[in-house]
Amino acid sequence: MSLIPSFFGGRRSSVFDPFSLDVWDPFKDFPFPSSLSAENSAFVSTRVDWKETPEAHVFKADIPGLKKEEVKLEIQDGRVLQISGERNVEKEDKNDTWHRVERSSGKLVRRFRLPENAKVDQVKASMENGVLTVTVPKEEIKKPDVKAIDISG
Repeated sequence: MSLIPSFFGGRRSSVFDPFSLDVWDPFKDFPFPSSLSAENSAFVSTRVDWKETPEAHVFKADIPGLKKEEVKLEIQDGRVLQISGERNVEKEDKNDTWHRVERSSGKLVRRFRLPENAKVDQVKASMENGVLTVTVPKEEIKKPDVKAIDISG
């Protein structure tokens, strides 16, 4: 068991992931203001799981509150998967009194460099109950031709 996941909040940090293109913010947990406001940080830092199966690379992103039409999925520079979207601040009525505002708004952009075995022309995506699932099939590994040779004697 590695010490890294427990040190970084129980999840692998993208700073150690050579395929992640996200910027690591070493000051994100400090109590002073950063470049992201507190109300936007939850949406902007959307968590994405990436697993590799024998057949594909599968990404799952929690994007609650967005419709599939509000999420943009692109392959850039031939091998970079980009997931983006935006949740706008809810319109306020002058007569409303807010007691608590916890839902986040802002822009979401996550990028992942896909490995060489990814079939970027066959990417499929679906969204259900606020979870975006992106499946990137993998190239089949060609098994080398094996020819049996009889041993005489």
